Amino acid sequence: MNNERLADIVVLGGGLGGCMAALAGAKMGLRVILTEETDWLGGQLTSQAVPPDEHQWIEEFGCTQTYREFRNRVRAYYKQNYPMTGEARSNERLNPGNGWVSRLCHEPKVALRVIEDMLAPYVSSGRITVLYQFCPTAAAAAANGDRVEAVTVTHVSTGEEMVLRGAYFLDATECGDVLPLAGVEYVTGAESRRETGEPHAPEEANPLDIQSITHVFALDYIEGGDFTIQKPEQYDFWRQFVPKHTHFPLLSWYANDTDDTTQMKEYGLFPDGRKDVNGRDILPLWTYRRIVDPALFEPGFYDGDITLINWPQNDYFLGPTIGVSAAKRQEHLKNARQLSLSLVYWLQTETPRPDGGRGFPGIRLRTDLLGTEDGLAKYPYIRESRRIRALYTITEQDVSKELRGAKGIRRYDDSVGVGSYPLDVHLTTVTNRTFYIPNYPYEIPLGALLPVRVTNVLPACKNIGTTQITNGCYRLHPTEWNIGESAGYLAAYALQNQVTPHEVRADRAHLRAYQALLQRQGVQLHWPDDLECNIE
Repeated sequence: MNNERLADIVVLGGGLGGCMAALAGAKMGLRVILTEETDWLGGQLTSQAVPPDEHQWIEEFGCTQTYREFRNRVRAYYKQNYPMTGEARSNERLNPGNGWVSRLCHEPKVALRVIEDMLAPYVSSGRITVLYQFCPTAAAAAANGDRVEAVTVTHVSTGEEMVLRGAYFLDATECGDVLPLAGVEYVTGAESRRETGEPHAPEEANPLDIQSITHVFALDYIEGGDFTIQKPEQYDFWRQFVPKHTHFPLLSWYANDTDDTTQMKEYGLFPDGRKDVNGRDILPLWTYRRIVDPALFEPGFYDGDITLINWPQNDYFLGPTIGVSAAKRQEHLKNARQLSLSLVYWLQTETPRPDGGRGFPGIRLRTDLLGTEDGLAKYPYIRESRRIRALYTITEQDVSKELRGAKGIRRYDDSVGVGSYPLDVHLTTVTNRTFYIPNYPYEIPLGALLPVRVTNVLPACKNIGTTQITNGCYRLHPTEWNIGESAGYLAAYALQNQVTPHEVRADRAHLRAYQALLQRQGVQLHWPDDLECNIE
C-alpha cells in the first residue's frame, strides 16, 4: 500500500467534532481524510457510550441543523426498525430509554448507524476517506514552523504507518494528540487563578490535575438470574478504597454533596421512592442513563431495562492519561477498566438491598451492545483534553450565571455557534476538585478556535481555547458537534478564498462572509435576544 495520501483537509479523530468537520469539508466540495483510533465513528456517543447531555431548549433551538437532523434520525430509526407501542411511535419527542439525564437516551449502535448514514454519500463519492484504527504519531512542520505539512498516522494493531498531507489539519482526537506533535502551544489541567482570574481556579496551576475519565458499560437486570462475573483482579483494592476528599467508600451509595460538602448525598440503584436523611429524593442511578425502557416496546420484546453506567462510582481520578509516560498512561487506563468491572461485581455481590440482603446477581453485563468482548466501551469517556493557547480564551466570567449577573449571555461578534450546559467539572486527578456551576447559555467565539501561532492546524472538539472550568460545559455533545462543524467550514472557507483562518477573523468582510456560510448551513450563531427572561 502507498504510505502517503493527499487531501484538502485532514481530520485526525473520528468523534463527533471530527465527523462533523469532515462532513462540512465534503459538503463544500473538498477531499477529506478522516482518521479514527477505534473501529467506530462517533466518539462520546458511540465508542465512549455516553448518550447526549443537552440543554432545556434543544428540541426547539440551540444547536446546528445537522445535530437536529441526527436527533430526528435516531428517533426515526427506532420507529422504523423496532417493535414499539403505538404511543411511542407517535411521540415526536421519543426518548427510547426514558433516562432522566437526557431527552434522548439511545443505544450507541443506533448513534453509530445514524452517523455512518449521514457520512455515507460523501464516503461513497470519495470526498471522505475514513481510515479506521489509525492514530497520529508524528507531524512535520514547514521551515518557519507556523504551518504543518504532514501528519504521520500509525495503525494501532499492525503498526503500519501512513503520511497524510493536506492544506489544513484538524485535531479532533479525544486528548488533543496532534497539538504536541505539531508544535501547537497548548494547556493541560488546571490554570491558576492569577492567570485566568476565575474564582474557582486554584491558586497554583497544575497541568496534571485533569478531570477524571470513566469506562462506561451496559447492564440489564433479570430477576432470579445469576450473571456474576469473575472477581476482578483489583476488586479488593476498589472495595476498600476511600477517596481522600471524602470519608465514604467509592463503592457505596454515599458521597459528599457538591453544593454543600458538609452534607451527605445518597444515591440509589432502582427507583423506589425513598428519601435521604435530609428529606430529598434519592436519585435512582439505574434510570440515569437508561437506553431501553421496555414499556415503549411491544410486551416481552425486552427482558428488562438496559442502562449505561457512567456514575460517580466509576469515575477514575487516581491519575491522568495526558502528560504522563506511555507506561503510566496504560496503567491508569487499566485501573479505570478494573474500577468499572469492580463496580459490576460489587453490584452483583455486595451492594446493600432494601430487603437487608446483599447483591443483585441478576444484574447482567451486556457484552453484546458496545462492540467489545468484556462489555466495556471501546474507549474511556474523556472529559478533558489538551487545549490550544488561543487568540481568545473563554473563562468562567464569560459563562457563570452568578458572575455574568445582569449582563446576561456573553455575546461575541465572531460567534460561530451556540451551546448551553452548567460548568460541570468532575473530580480532578490531583486536588480532587469538582464543580457544578450554573451557567448562562453561551456562544462559541471564533477566537477560541485559532491557535496563537500555527496557521493551518485547528481544534475541532473539546481542545479549543477554554479553561479547565469552561471546558466543563464546552465539552458536551451538541457543543463539540458545533465546534467540529464550524471548524470544517472554516478550513474550507479559508482554502477556497486563499486566506488563513486568522485572516478570516481579522477581516470584517471575510468574517461576515464566513458567518453567512455557517448560517446557510444551519449553524445558529446567537441566542434569541429575549432568552434571559426564560432561563430557569
